[in-house]
Amino acid sequence: MSNTPELLQLLTDGHLEIEGRMPNSSNATFLMAVGDDGTQGIYKPLTGERPLWDFEPGLYKREVAAYRLSEALQYDIIPPTVVREEPLGEGSLQLFINHDPSLHYFTFLDSRPELHDQLRKMAVFDIVANNTDRKGGHVLVDANDHLWGIDHGVCFSDEFKLRTVIWDFAGEDIAEELLAPLEVLMNDVPTNLISLLTDDEIDAMLERTEWLLQNRVFPAPESRYQYPWPLL
Repeated sequence: MSNTPELLQLLTDGHLEIEGRMPNSSNATFLMAVGDDGTQGIYKPLTGERPLWDFEPGLYKREVAAYRLSEALQYDIIPPTVVREEPLGEGSLQLFINHDPSLHYFTFLDSRPELHDQLRKMAVFDIVANNTDRKGGHVLVDANDHLWGIDHGVCFSDEFKLRTVIWDFAGEDIAEELLAPLEVLMNDVPTNLISLLTDDEIDAMLERTEWLLQNRVFPAPESRYQYPWPLL
């Protein structure tokens, strides 16, 4: 799959039909048919969000922000995600990644060492985005062995609250190819990302980015609260 302008245009303007509601989701999440070529998407409307004490309504904007951050870093780890206003009001629409749900972070970690560099990339991304919910099942692999991260509605808090399962690289040096894009981000935060977050959230994101550039190592968890629950 590639992030082509045609694909983004399809997600933005293509006709939508609800195919079903996704199970085991905290908020209303729908599988959508997009256009007429077999493309599917995941739609998360504002009207289906459950209120949270630590995040303002509009979690769907953080889904879009995660994609835009991934693109700004040229990491290519978040499926294309856009804002849609139909059929249940404004929300996010993300390309659905065909995958085997029995495969997840822990299976990649144990049996697919060739995927570990992609996991390291996701670990860096999650620190920059302040992901509070990187469960093992939120890492998918497609038919081309490309890893994708999903479910980013609770990212970008201005309070550091990283919760992730990706701690297995703690203490390792971070590869220069992952750090170089962070230098660019420090000097030029994309306008389309700024528009989705508050000033405090942008400032906090840059503070986390600066920490990575100064320390250049993967951090270690400081408490059990930095692991999500359930792990999958």
